[in-house]
Amino acid sequence: MAFVRLLTSFLWVAVFVVALLFAIKNTDPVTLQFYFDQSWQAPLVFVVLASFAVGAACGVIACLPPIVRQRRELAGLQKELRLRAAETAPREPARTLAPDVPSQP
Repeated sequence: MAFVRLLTSFLWVAVFVVALLFAIKNTDPVTLQFYFDQSWQAPLVFVVLASFAVGAACGVIACLPPIVRQRRELAGLQKELRLRAAETAPREPARTLAPDVPSQP
């Protein structure tokens, strides 16, 4: 298990180094042209990372409805399971209280 953690840590360090080198090499300004003659100038690395972040956020938002639906269905099934388990559980016979009988000496 320690090997897998080491390999994962190495992979994250490699991704960070590649992203850092990408950022260092791509500092040239780019101009984004919008409609109505609007434009925005920013470093290329910022535009690429912002595009990635917006895409990731859209992906997460697209995954939310099925996850919420599945959680709601799971909660309903767990409730049904508890109810069925309560129905099939053996019931203890009702205990009757015996009258106090004095003990004999």
